[in-house]
Amino acid sequence: MKKAAKKAMRQAARRTVINKAAMKNIGYWIGKCRKAIAKKDKKQAATAFKNAAKTLDKAAGKKVIKKNKASRLKSRLASQIAKI
Repeated sequence: MKKAAKKAMRQAARRTVINKAAMKNIGYWIGKCRKAIAKKDKKQAATAFKNAAKTLDKAAGKKVIKKNKASRLKSRLASQIAKI
């Protein structure tokens, strides 16, 4: 195996750990927001949305998810919160 291939494997492993952690964090905050929406708790939903938006923007900035996906998720959550 070439030296460059070994390095690419190390980089991929490192990035996988970072990306999985970011996705887990996104799922946590979106889940919290959706649960608050289901309970019709606007205050808690707004707090969770603020954290979810921040996490989505960070992930989009680091190319973990695409910026349009982050935008779409934020938009959908915001419209659901507005309906409460």
